[in-house]
Amino acid sequence: MFQPRLYHLYLLLIFCIVSQTTLAQNLHFSQYFNAPLLVNPANTGFNPDFDFRVGGSQRKQWANVINNPYKTSSIWADAQLLTNRLENGWIGIGATLFNDAAGSAGLQSNKAYLSLAYHQMVGIHSLVSVGFSGGYVTKSVDATKLIFDNQWNGKFFDIAQNPNEPFAATRVNYADIGLGVNYAWFDDDVYFNAGLSYLHINKPNESFYAPNPTINQQVPGRITFFANSQIKLNDLWIINPNLYYSRSAGSGEMVIGINANRNIDGYGYHQLILGLYLRAKDALIPMLGYQLYNYKCTLNYDVTTSALGGAAKNRWGAYELSIVKSGVFGAEKNIKCPSVKF
Repeated sequence: MFQPRLYHLYLLLIFCIVSQTTLAQNLHFSQYFNAPLLVNPANTGFNPDFDFRVGGSQRKQWANVINNPYKTSSIWADAQLLTNRLENGWIGIGATLFNDAAGSAGLQSNKAYLSLAYHQMVGIHSLVSVGFSGGYVTKSVDATKLIFDNQWNGKFFDIAQNPNEPFAATRVNYADIGLGVNYAWFDDDVYFNAGLSYLHINKPNESFYAPNPTINQQVPGRITFFANSQIKLNDLWIINPNLYYSRSAGSGEMVIGINANRNIDGYGYHQLILGLYLRAKDALIPMLGYQLYNYKCTLNYDVTTSALGGAAKNRWGAYELSIVKSGVFGAEKNIKCPSVKF
């Protein structure tokens, strides 16, 4: 059992370590499938049964441990264009706003992206998509609220002592570029989709410190792969297995799991959504949701399974809420590559 002072020092050390890694933090939603444009720009307009989507996600991490928990928010929208003019394809256009706030030092990341994709039917059961995204990123921090190792005087951190850190700025701005490809195969009761993206292609400089030729201050490229499937078991159940893997700068993240949609009213207008996911070596993620017509709302909680969760009495977790609305522009919809539905 931790003594009170040692426990708080432990929390401080963990927070300092995580604060350093957060300087290059990327997408971190457990419901990554509800932030599709951030995962892969080829997902833009990839919603074959509808003309448009609008969605948002809110994540709060470690709220039971620190006074200023990590908060991640995203809103996005996309739409299909030229579906009635292109016989075997369509164009997708979309936009995303993303905010990540980390800890009491006011570390903020704000991102705005526009994305464009082209979707082309290949035969009668396949679809290939390519996408591009371009955005602008602003990151800022309040350096006066940061504590550094050379401010430790042997008994406590003396914030009046000069940290001797070579800060060049407390705000950085840069452009960000990504590319992606998707493939989909579909039949009456089975639907499969997989995609590969490469983000931060231009590897922009991102550092609050002065340029240093001995230190790489670029945002590393990120490769992301996802695969999902919809399988209609009967008139009551559709299951949706999912896999997500992302790798950057030698570190990887893998999330694997399944959703199950239960047809409540017999027509598919009301659906109960049950899900269970696992982030490898980190967290178990139960999920619960409800779909009403073209509105879908899902909520999950990350139960930390790593040594971090055990050391802090399992208080290291995250809440996440996502809402997605889909719709059509007119009375009729020209559907290509239809998904599985009740």
